[in-house]
Amino acid sequence: MQRLSSFPDLRAFLGWLDGRGELLACREKVDLRHEMTALQLAMLRAGGPALRFEAAHEGGCAARMPVISNLFGTSARVAAGLGMAPEALPELGAFLAALRSPAPVEGMRDALARWPVLKAALAARPRILRKAPVQEADEIADLTQLPVQTPWPNDAGPLVTWPVVITRPHGSAAQDIARYNLGVYRAQVLGSDRLILRWLAHRGGAAHARSWARAEGGAGAPMPVAIALGADPATLLSAALPLPENVSELAFSGVLRGARSELVPARSVPLMVPANAEIMIEGWVHPGESAPEGPFGDHTGYYNAVEPFPVMRLSTITHRRAPLYLSTVTGRPPDEPSVIGEAFNELALPVIRAQIPEIRDLWLPPAACSYRIAVVQIDKRYPGQARRVMMALWGMLPQFSYTKLVIVVDDDIDPRSWDDIAWALATRMDPGRDLMMLERTPMDYLDFASPLEGLAGKLGIDATTKIGAETEREWGRVMYIDPAHAARAADFVSGYLQREGGK
Repeated sequence: MQRLSSFPDLRAFLGWLDGRGELLACREKVDLRHEMTALQLAMLRAGGPALRFEAAHEGGCAARMPVISNLFGTSARVAAGLGMAPEALPELGAFLAALRSPAPVEGMRDALARWPVLKAALAARPRILRKAPVQEADEIADLTQLPVQTPWPNDAGPLVTWPVVITRPHGSAAQDIARYNLGVYRAQVLGSDRLILRWLAHRGGAAHARSWARAEGGAGAPMPVAIALGADPATLLSAALPLPENVSELAFSGVLRGARSELVPARSVPLMVPANAEIMIEGWVHPGESAPEGPFGDHTGYYNAVEPFPVMRLSTITHRRAPLYLSTVTGRPPDEPSVIGEAFNELALPVIRAQIPEIRDLWLPPAACSYRIAVVQIDKRYPGQARRVMMALWGMLPQFSYTKLVIVVDDDIDPRSWDDIAWALATRMDPGRDLMMLERTPMDYLDFASPLEGLAGKLGIDATTKIGAETEREWGRVMYIDPAHAARAADFVSGYLQREGGK
């Protein structure tokens, strides 16, 4: 894979951004309650740089450390965090597809051709350290000393928004890194020594929690948990990537980084943790202990409902000297998660094509909460093909079970252009024939439009040219300009604009 740079920690990435003019230091006072959110979103929506708030405060009390935000506020910065230029994202997507369904190695020539992939996999074995930057100091006594944002006016309280939550299943050893799960789950601060971890039932952290709850003959056992704040960009993005279940996020971060991950034994819990993170929160989740989480503003643009989630009890906090606190804000797109999601769209496409070969392109509009709507471009060859693609997509990956509208278009339509999509809908779709409706299918419970929590309908729209048994009429012919004439017209307009610009 094409390498851009290697960032062993957050500071190295920030230094790289600063050298490119993509890091802005804000030295004016900014309130952690609500005001910081406004500045973050305004800068992100202007396509601006990452932000370093030097004078964050809450209620007149100055923060003990700078707050970093908008780290991945552009697709180019997401690609850089993955260690590559934006145009190399499809290559990484192909690599992910190969991890899901690896092709057999056929002879020495094939093995040599695939050596870069094999070399990357070998480099993924973590290196265990005895001492680490994240354990240089332990001057932060409790959670109230961290500059945690309260993003929205009706939020229940301070919310840790960029935590990398580290867990392992019951019965595994602390050294069994391959069985670890890294997930980004928001964490509500309940007080000086308690957090609520909002992991949904289908996520890896929740699965590990269930294994600890079933331990000791059903009596349950406390689960060790560590939360890395301000990890290196490869670890941050690996924790957010939809990786295959058999691929460790810690191992894969080494592939992205181009260097082995460095871990260190946690101070107070039996876990290995990222050695170069800014801050490490350690503690335990006890079976059956939960608290009402929320409400908090969510990626839908609405506040989510209050629900019980597990409580983590703090055992210690370690950190680097002069630590940095990494934060983000989630709201109606565009926000940082939607920007990351748009970049991840490029990574998912080779995986999707491996399962549904006729798909040429797929767009998940960020404004539609990143996954609620999908526009699919296909190479259409037979009647009913668009419907088959809809059903295959809904059943392929868990995240597509939450896609409630799929629009299928031909390969002469740009699936990322609303003008092209509108033209296809207006000229190739008949509502009486080309709509496919499903009822009572799985849905994100945050979708308040659905009549039942967790169950909703789905709509597929076939906006492709109709062929064979799909129509009884002769289909119209699309008008095209001769390519040679189009090229001359482009030169003509370009020359005119250059002349006008020189006046």
